[in-house]
Amino acid sequence: MRRSDSVEARKKDTREKIELGGLIAKAGLRYEKRALLLGLLIDAADRLRGNEAEHERLTAIGAKAFGHEGT
Repeated sequence: MRRSDSVEARKKDTREKIELGGLIAKAGLRYEKRALLLGLLIDAADRLRGNEAEHERLTAIGAKAFGHEGT
C-alpha cells in the first residue's frame, strides 16, 4: 500500500506543477526567462505579506482573467 501512496503523491505533485505552469502561460509570460518569473513571484509574495488590500486587488485581477469575477 505504501508504494501506491507515493505514486499518488507524485501524480498529485506533477498535476499541481502542470497547473502552475499553465498559470504562467495564461498570464502571457510563457517565453520569459525563469529568473524573471521567479523574481516576479518573490516580489509579489513580499508585497502580499500583511497587505490584505493588495491580496484582494490581485485576487480580483486573477478571478477576472479566469472569468470568475468576485471569486
